[in-house]
Amino acid sequence: MRKYITFIGLFACAIASAQNINDVLRYSTENLQGSARFQAMGGAFGSLGGDLSALNINPAGSAVFNNGIFSISGTNYNRNTDSDYNGTLSNSTNNNFDINQVGGAFVFKSTNPDSKWRKLSLALNYDVVQNFDDRLLTKGSSNEGIDNYFLDNAEGIRLEDIGVPDNRTIGEAYLDIGATNDLGFIPQQAFLGFQSGIIDPVEFEDKNTGYFSNANYQTVNQDFRQIVTGYNSKFTVNAATQYGDYLYFGASMNFHTIQYDQFNQYDESYDDVGETRFVAFDNLLETDGTGFSLSLGAIAKLNDVIRVGASYQSPTWYRLTDNFSQGIDNNYPLKPDNFNFFDLNYINIFDYQIKTPGKVTGSISAVFGKSGLLSLDYGYQDMSNAELRPTSNSDFADENVFISESLGGVSSIRVGGEYRIKRVSLRAGYRYEQSPYESGNIVGDLNGISGGVGYNFGRSRLDLAVSRTEQDVLQYFFDTGINTPALLNNVNTNVTLGYTLNF
Repeated sequence: MRKYITFIGLFACAIASAQNINDVLRYSTENLQGSARFQAMGGAFGSLGGDLSALNINPAGSAVFNNGIFSISGTNYNRNTDSDYNGTLSNSTNNNFDINQVGGAFVFKSTNPDSKWRKLSLALNYDVVQNFDDRLLTKGSSNEGIDNYFLDNAEGIRLEDIGVPDNRTIGEAYLDIGATNDLGFIPQQAFLGFQSGIIDPVEFEDKNTGYFSNANYQTVNQDFRQIVTGYNSKFTVNAATQYGDYLYFGASMNFHTIQYDQFNQYDESYDDVGETRFVAFDNLLETDGTGFSLSLGAIAKLNDVIRVGASYQSPTWYRLTDNFSQGIDNNYPLKPDNFNFFDLNYINIFDYQIKTPGKVTGSISAVFGKSGLLSLDYGYQDMSNAELRPTSNSDFADENVFISESLGGVSSIRVGGEYRIKRVSLRAGYRYEQSPYESGNIVGDLNGISGGVGYNFGRSRLDLAVSRTEQDVLQYFFDTGINTPALLNNVNTNVTLGYTLNF
């Protein structure tokens, strides 16, 4: 039987390590998605409009439509990751296909020839703004084993707080620790290390707070595997209007849906006096929730060629629930004979909120009649303003201070162009996004290129796009204890096919 315990609202220590800067970054970042034309041009649509995915940049863009429109796009996602851990190289790939964009817009033109309000557009659009599906493999060896993780978490924890009462099973005791107001996630980790025999107290007294490792190695072999599935989708309800011949205004309500599953499998082994010792430690995180944001924007035609645009996206407010479970096994001599905690059946449930920072975008483009166009977008988002909530939670307060000190302003640049040859459109784009970290060491800058082709049938259009992004990331197996990171080089290649119908 699966056993649950719920952590509501102000639950303190369990949330302290379970929710952190990684969650904030995961849900604050929107990867380049959208229609095939949008992707091919690097997403540089802030002053162009005329594409349903452009609503993600500037909600005034739907007022550029001259007629009703329907659009649908499907993307094949390919992720390739090279991992370097202490000189050992590993590679992993992942492929999946998804319908990542579908939407439509209706245009109502004014029947009053004297009115300067020329038309009203109403649009609905669904976009996958982040596809989380990935597989990762990192292997190698170091002089830091998982015993250090448990020792770091056990520091200062009383032995009486991580024992198993006579009337409880080991799983029930684990959940009881998580449900105790002054304990939580960190003592749970100390509990697993102690109960599995990896660490022991200096003294077997209730008030003891010192521990030592039972591991005996010079070098430990490590194997880390991660499987991630899920998405961050955005459903946009949009209204926009055209005033005179040169001005467009728009506003959108954005409804997010989060689904994120992450399974981490860590195995290590080493030789100890002629015997091989092993530890297997699994962690499963399942997150779901919803979010909401607002966006406002305007586009102006300065003349027949030049257009400029400006937009603001409010912070996104997420309400999330984590289902988190752990399993551990080893063959340490001091492990109790009745120790059994490797089935991931004991589940901690954390309810919390995240506020991601708002974003401003400025855009300029040149439209050369029916021959083609060039477009540039610049965006800015101050990641140091991201927050875990409620802020009255003391552990969230500490983490928010860490977030504000570690993260900084993120500048992004998108450049796109299109050249038309009769019914054929040739497209290309470039994308740059600055690291969210002040130092830029943990997560590097993102660079991407894209290209594509479209064919216009008259009332409909078929588009194909290929986009590629590359980014370096430092990966730590755990948040403490094993301090040597793996260097990951992530390359994402998307191939998108889209169909657009005008009506």
